[in-house]
Amino acid sequence: MPDWIRVATTDELPSGSSRELVVGERIVALFHVDGEYFALDGVCPHQGGPLGKGALTGCIVTCPWHGWQFDVRDGQHQASASLRHTAFPVKVDRDAIYVDLDG
Repeated sequence: MPDWIRVATTDELPSGSSRELVVGERIVALFHVDGEYFALDGVCPHQGGPLGKGALTGCIVTCPWHGWQFDVRDGQHQASASLRHTAFPVKVDRDAIYVDLDG
């Protein structure tokens, strides 16, 4: 059963932007791409860089530390088909954004 946690409001995250959040004991990277919201584990698997502070180009985030790139929609690494970063389900209810860390 989903455990939806309210993490932000839609007006806090303009289209084309990202944000780093602490949710419970996790760091979460939240993204807004063309009216849709996505969430990834906020810690890059390479060397722990802050994905929520990375550059977002379309649906691709680039880690600011070493340039690793992930599709924010599903966590797919852009250079290695075998590497997929943890993505979390996101829903929007009115202006509130929710993330399910157990999803």
